[in-house]
Amino acid sequence: MGDVILATQNLTKQFKGFTAVSDVNLQVQRGHIHALIGPNGAGKTTCFNLLTKFLVPTEGSIHFNGIDITGERPAQIARRGVIRSFQISAVFPHMSVRENVRVALQRQLGTQYHFWKSERSLDRLNQRALDLLAEVGLQDWAEEVTVNLPYGRKRALEIATTLAMEPELMLLDEPTQGMGHEDVDRVTQLIKAVAKGRTILMVEHNMKVVSTIADRISVLQRGAVLAEGSYADVSRNPQVMEAYMGTTEGQLQGAH
Repeated sequence: MGDVILATQNLTKQFKGFTAVSDVNLQVQRGHIHALIGPNGAGKTTCFNLLTKFLVPTEGSIHFNGIDITGERPAQIARRGVIRSFQISAVFPHMSVRENVRVALQRQLGTQYHFWKSERSLDRLNQRALDLLAEVGLQDWAEEVTVNLPYGRKRALEIATTLAMEPELMLLDEPTQGMGHEDVDRVTQLIKAVAKGRTILMVEHNMKVVSTIADRISVLQRGAVLAEGSYADVSRNPQVMEAYMGTTEGQLQGAH
């Protein structure tokens, strides 16, 4: 299977007798974009919450870089480089775009509580913040108040704050949700760009986005893996088509 950065074995989560995730075995290849898709209620978000340790598995294990992280807390795996975007979002709407990225850089340095330090001591982080903004195409918005950003640009800022945490594995939860066509295209290309030299696991409903950038796709249904492979493979899978559209005719093209 090559170089696996994240692997789960028989990952299971039950809630009072209801099985939300059932015996999920994932293998995410280093340097790939791996998409986790499935109809509503398939268990995608629960699976993400297990991987980022916001939920404790009922059964099974999670390994990152060959190390068993099943029993670790969210802060521990974040220090290992497993960062979930949009939970570390631009949470300061009345600060500038640059200042938001700088706060994320402070978190990465572990100095977020050093309020007694002068602002000048943080100036050394400004260039890194500007470099990250350039990476996501926001260099011209650096001094804009965050609340004024268009929706798609806010998502780009959230990716920049995630990059500030120096992720080895980025988990993107519905990165294009609620976007218009133009913003979807922009953020899709942004994800493709920032993926260079990184590994991305993403939950995404938009099949056009998935078909454009995902190297491998895992399809969940009722908490279990229904199919796995390239977009070409899973889009022609009769079980996948029936799960999404209630029919085995045609292909999965354009499904949301």
